[in-house]
Amino acid sequence: MESIISANLKRILTEYNLNQNELARIAGVSESAAGKWILGKSTPRMGAIQKIADHFNLPKSYILQENPTNLIETSPQTVRIPILGTIACGDPILAEENIEGFMYEIADSLPSGNLFGLIAKGNSMEPTIPNGSKVLIREQNFIEYGEISAVLLNGDTEATLKRVKKQGNIIMLMPDNPQYEPTIITEDNPAKIIGKAIRLTRDLI
Repeated sequence: MESIISANLKRILTEYNLNQNELARIAGVSESAAGKWILGKSTPRMGAIQKIADHFNLPKSYILQENPTNLIETSPQTVRIPILGTIACGDPILAEENIEGFMYEIADSLPSGNLFGLIAKGNSMEPTIPNGSKVLIREQNFIEYGEISAVLLNGDTEATLKRVKKQGNIIMLMPDNPQYEPTIITEDNPAKIIGKAIRLTRDLI
C-alpha cells in the first residue's frame, strides 16, 4: 500500500506542478512527514488523504488505488492560481515573493485574463465574503460602481477587498458589514485598484 500511495502522490505533484512543501501544507502536516510519504517510508492517515483529495476535488481512490488511469482521463483539467500574501512595495503583483500558496480551479469555469487569489481576513465584508474565504480575482485597474475590488493600501503593500463607491469627487472603499466604517481615499491615504473579485470558495472543516 505504501508504494501505491507514494506513486500516486508523486503523480499528483507532477500533474499539479507542486513541491513537497506545498503538499505538506495541503495535508496539514510537516514537510518531513510529506517527504516520508513520497519516499514510501510511511503511510498518510486517512484524514490527510481526505484533505488532499478534497483540495483537488478528487476521489480518495485517486491516491489509494493502483494505476488510477481511468481517473486521470475523467478528472477535469485544473489550473493553479497563485494566492497573494504581503505585497512587497514596488514588486509586480504576482512576483514570486508575494505568493503564499495556490488555489486550484477547473479551467473551463475560469474567466479570461490574469487571475490570482486572496484570502479574506477579518469580517468587514461579511456576510458576502466570510473570514477565511479564498477569493478569485481578475487583475484589472478599473472597477464598476459598487463592485468588489482588490485594492492596495498602505504604500501599495496591503491588499484588501472592498466595494468601490463614489460620492461626487470622493471615492470610498465600503465594507459590507455595517459595523465597519468606510475608508475614504485621499492624497494622504491613496489606494490602487488591482483587480475585480469574481467568486469565492471556502474550505469546510
